[in-house]
Amino acid sequence: LSTPDRHGRCSLGTAVDAARAAADSAALVLAEINAKMPRTHGNTAVPLAKLTAFTTTDRPLPEHAPAAETPEIARIGELVADLIEDGSTLQMGIGAIPDAVLARLGNRRNLGVHTEMFSDRLVDLYHTGAITNDQKAFARGRIVTSFVLGSQKVFDFVHDNSAVQFEGCDYTNDTGRIGRNPKVVAINSALQVDLTGQVCADSIGTRIYSGIGGQMDFIRGAARSAGGKPIIALPSTAAKGTVSRIAPVLDEGAGVVTTRGHVHWVVTEFGAVNLHG
Repeated sequence: LSTPDRHGRCSLGTAVDAARAAADSAALVLAEINAKMPRTHGNTAVPLAKLTAFTTTDRPLPEHAPAAETPEIARIGELVADLIEDGSTLQMGIGAIPDAVLARLGNRRNLGVHTEMFSDRLVDLYHTGAITNDQKAFARGRIVTSFVLGSQKVFDFVHDNSAVQFEGCDYTNDTGRIGRNPKVVAINSALQVDLTGQVCADSIGTRIYSGIGGQMDFIRGAARSAGGKPIIALPSTAAKGTVSRIAPVLDEGAGVVTTRGHVHWVVTEFGAVNLHG
């Protein structure tokens, strides 16, 4: 938690996501109050009176610096950026591809943001004036997010910034709420896509690689949005070019995260195609 204000209210800081529900429902609440935790706005308040016990610290938050672009990632960034119109509402995650896309949107106007999380490159884009949030259907004028991860730059940006509205992930990832915004562009990644459009994003064969995150929430939400574009973006190969991520069929045991009935745009460094229908 952040340090308390004069009313005795701390904030959940950089990560509201599932912590909101935990803080509200737990019978025992133990807190670390960190002097370096940003004070954030939105549904973030935790009163001192709610805490069973706490300790105080003054330690730097873990940082995640942006990765360097490869030629393949740069090309994917260009292709995805070409799909994004003025007035779009963006959802993007962390990683080289979202960073590459955001770096190429400086000439867009009136972009909005409703996302599960964001990182440094969104801060850079915001400062160009491209992000205004004034064409969103709700939370107009504000970036909506559930958590942030990046360098000190993003932590400084969200500190006491009323233009950033933090909410629990049950709010940010609600499909109906996502779809209310216009021109939602949801940018998500994958480990493997087969020729029928099935998307595996959480396993390599039977081995779990990651969680599914909010991929299906935002793919469906963007599909429901007027002018929305759900996008799966990935390099065409893995293992230093020795394994194709575009496969005739998914590997045995691979989990289907986004079905071929829900997939729309798929983008690699070789091009972009809309598979819907």
